Amino acid sequence: MTIKQQILKTVYPLFIKLSGMAGKNTSILKNEAMPETPVYEIPLELNTGEKITLDKYKGKKILIVNTASDCGYTSQYEGLQALHEKYHDKVQVIGFPANDFGAQEKGSDETIASFCQVNFGVSFPLAKKASVLKNDQQQPLYKWLTHEDQNGWNYVAPTWNFCKYVIDEEGNLTHFFEAGTEPGDKALLEALSIK
Repeated sequence: MTIKQQILKTVYPLFIKLSGMAGKNTSILKNEAMPETPVYEIPLELNTGEKITLDKYKGKKILIVNTASDCGYTSQYEGLQALHEKYHDKVQVIGFPANDFGAQEKGSDETIASFCQVNFGVSFPLAKKASVLKNDQQQPLYKWLTHEDQNGWNYVAPTWNFCKYVIDEEGNLTHFFEAGTEPGDKALLEALSIK
């Protein structure tokens, strides 16, 4: 862990508390519309090079999170791993490393995987590093998550690292949570049906 990452990990609890008090990075969007494009058909490449589609997770909730290694929210990896360990039979967590915000994910896929495993014990899947913002290089699943003509209702792209999207057991996008929503937050656990 770099000195910057150690400092961020130390000040993270204060950062979260201040963000919550200021009402920053804690918005939640919710909907129950049916998607226009089935999420299960979208190809996904993991950081290992394995290519999958989300149909292997049918019957589970899916928690999609854009991540970064040098962010004030990086310690959320710990909570995401705890969710994965405790509820892996009901919820599939997938991390999407992206260098879109503050150049806080500069490493290669191998470096990111090593950092996540060594510092937070991450064993949930990580996608290949890609852009999550609306642009020509946007990761295909994030195109689905952020275009209402595909997912049925949501147009909001991540506003910072560690924004969260919830997909239900039938492949419907049901919730968007801003970065400041902790993995153990009551509203997120309710959206995942694991309070």
